[in-house]
Amino acid sequence: MDNIPRSKKFILWFDELTNKDVPYVGGKNASLGEMIQYLGAKGVLIPSGFAITASAYDAHIQKNNLGES
Repeated sequence: MDNIPRSKKFILWFDELTNKDVPYVGGKNASLGEMIQYLGAKGVLIPSGFAITASAYDAHIQKNNLGES
């Protein structure tokens, strides 16, 4: 396991997301995580995947000087 705080990660996998992750990945991605954890255990097939975090977006904007002028 890595030592990077959750708030600083750039990618989070759906199967590790909960509604507590809304600030990092938004509501729709967090809901996919909840669905995978709760409905997947009941046999509902949900595609796996990952979410790009708000931290990744912020880093991209900063690194490429895309902020407000």
